[in-house]
Amino acid sequence: MEVLNPRVRLVWSVGAVTTAIVLGLLAALVDRFALGVGLWVALVVAGLALALGVVFALLRYRIWRFEVRDADLYLERGVLTRVNTVVPFVRVQHVDTQRGPVERALGLASVVVYTAGSRGADVTIPGLTPERADDLQEQLRRLAIESERESDAV
Repeated sequence: MEVLNPRVRLVWSVGAVTTAIVLGLLAALVDRFALGVGLWVALVVAGLALALGVVFALLRYRIWRFEVRDADLYLERGVLTRVNTVVPFVRVQHVDTQRGPVERALGLASVVVYTAGSRGADVTIPGLTPERADDLQEQLRRLAIESERESDAV
């Protein structure tokens, strides 16, 4: 089983910081126009959101695993609800790599595997180095083509 690059915790923590700021600003607005109890409410809301977000990011990293097996891609993830996903290569439509601004700044990338079937069945593997993401994209593409040929031959 492969684990994600530890820097992905920073990517997720930046998301937690952003969420904390937005929630703090919303709490400040509500306090300003409705409650009138003071700015400390916004600070408490932002602080709690930040603490929970960072803890969630750390726990999420400890659980996230994936493995490229003979006939499928296997993923384990989830903090509150554990999710084990098996993506048969015969269901893979195409594979992309993506790098958001925070990922680029930290030298990371994600691989997105698009599958046949219902909407939302696509899976993303975050927290990879760009080189590993490119290698994984090529490996999954090759395995998908091979499995398609095997299924056509049957």
